[in-house]
Amino acid sequence: KLKLVNPSQYRFEHLVTQMKWRLQEGRGEAVYQIGVEDNGLLVGLAEEEMRASLKTLHRMAEKVGADITVLREREVDYDSDMPRKITEVLVRKVPDNQQFLDLRVAVLGNVDSGKSTLLGVLTQGELDNGRGRARLNLFRHLHEIQSGRTSSISFEILGFNSKGEVVNYSDSRTAEEICESSSKMITFIDLAGHHKYLHTTIFGLTSYCPDCALLLVSANTGIAGTTREHLGLALALKVPFFIVVSKVDLCAKTTVERTVRQLERVLKQPGCHKVPMLVTSEDDAVTAAQQFAQSPNVTPIFTLSSVSGESLDLLKVFLNILPPLTNSKEQEELMQQLTEFQVDEIYTVPEVGTVVGGTLSSGICREGDQLVVGPTDDGSFLELRVCSIQRNRSACRVLRAGQAATLALGDFDRALLRKGMVMVSPEMNPTICSVFEAEIVLLFHATTFRRGFQVTVHVGNVRQTAVVEKIHAKDKLRTGEKAVVRFRFLKHPEYLKVGAKLLFREGVTKGIGHVTDVQAIAAGEAQANMGF
Repeated sequence: KLKLVNPSQYRFEHLVTQMKWRLQEGRGEAVYQIGVEDNGLLVGLAEEEMRASLKTLHRMAEKVGADITVLREREVDYDSDMPRKITEVLVRKVPDNQQFLDLRVAVLGNVDSGKSTLLGVLTQGELDNGRGRARLNLFRHLHEIQSGRTSSISFEILGFNSKGEVVNYSDSRTAEEICESSSKMITFIDLAGHHKYLHTTIFGLTSYCPDCALLLVSANTGIAGTTREHLGLALALKVPFFIVVSKVDLCAKTTVERTVRQLERVLKQPGCHKVPMLVTSEDDAVTAAQQFAQSPNVTPIFTLSSVSGESLDLLKVFLNILPPLTNSKEQEELMQQLTEFQVDEIYTVPEVGTVVGGTLSSGICREGDQLVVGPTDDGSFLELRVCSIQRNRSACRVLRAGQAATLALGDFDRALLRKGMVMVSPEMNPTICSVFEAEIVLLFHATTFRRGFQVTVHVGNVRQTAVVEKIHAKDKLRTGEKAVVRFRFLKHPEYLKVGAKLLFREGVTKGIGHVTDVQAIAAGEAQANMGF
């Protein structure tokens, strides 16, 4: 907007309606640039006009029920003696139908690059002592505390209130308090860096559907170990990512610069096609967040330290402004489809019964809904009822497409459930298969890839060993070749969709692709087909 000085009542109403629409389009967030003409010309405003415009913007936001934060001010050289400024303002309103704006960020990086420590510092609000104190609260198992290595997937939350200030454990005691006082929640999915736990990391990336990924690189080691693999996974699954170079307090400036140069070189390679953008000031962080949301090719690079706290604020500014990467139209379309919930984790909670955790991939799920879950080993689906729903540890009545949550199922037998099942609405009449075809690219294989070869296949939350039955139009595949391949699951049938992204691996063999055809079978025929 150029200026918003004393608008008439009619114009004011029009501006408010426009703001509502902008907020709905950005799923609760919009950035206003004041002092800029509609064609993008940077004119700038004098002090008084700017003050009046911001006042009007405050009135508009109050009317809509939104909050305002000034992101940055900048002087412009325009043909006049008076200093003229441009102001960027973030308008944020939590949509009426949900408690907070939600963003899921997967954290990738080599072993010992400081992933858990960075999350500990962000979520606890205390700097690290250089020996790993900050990450102790994140570990879930005793052996992780002893070895200092993450082996399971843990979730950490970071909140921002409507003014853009961080809400974390330093001033709130429980996760419920953080949820209540935040208008934007960032859920970090802390994945394992060690090669031994690669299957866990793949499962985290495919089944939890993160909005974007944070790739952590240690400044003193550079790109080493599993960093390239994690980068490859993010590219293969088309997850937009940004990079954080950690441990800059340990090494000289030249070493940090060398690591950044190395990263820029890798990102510009033909396979990546990314535009690296080094963030050194708050202005850069604001620009990076806006560019990153508009074009997934831009890759911001942050250099920071979890011990000295250097440049940590820049990362917080970036995360605060980062808008949701899917637009509201796509979510609306998904919500109109039938309910489908992916089961990723299963627990038994005392006095509650069986609880499943996962993501709602389409539709809407309410408390008390009747759903069917499956496929079981013989390919059938069982009826169940959703007793209660929790999101980020606080109760929630309605779950919408794309949101992660845990559902309590009462006294449903836990032994009947496993990871990789789906809960769908009964009228969906879900198709299951044990034989499917996929178009794949072989990324790396030591010898030739041929019929009878067994691989572990990951599709969304499904993970099972499958055998190669046929390679169309070829009898064998070499590294880098494309083909359509028919797979058969070894153990039990699974619920697959055409077009789903697929990853497979076996030792050093790796490949990616998508499902092109599913040979559907009725529930009763499953046992005969699997050779029982």
